[in-house]
Amino acid sequence: MKTLCATLALAFLAGCGVETATTAATSAEIKRREMEQAKKTMEQATQKIEQSAQQMTDRASQSADRAKD
Repeated sequence: MKTLCATLALAFLAGCGVETATTAATSAEIKRREMEQAKKTMEQATQKIEQSAQQMTDRASQSADRAKD
């Protein structure tokens, strides 16, 4: 009887460990996806900033050209 109880207790505790490991792996995967999305968002923002800066430079150049005429 003691062996049966010990075996059941061990199986129960092992099951809890598996659940904890699975939860940790799931959390890590969610964080990884969040990081990838954050990188994409940052790249898009950088591109928009660069485009805006280029447009401002182009407009300033055009204004300077018009002022010369």
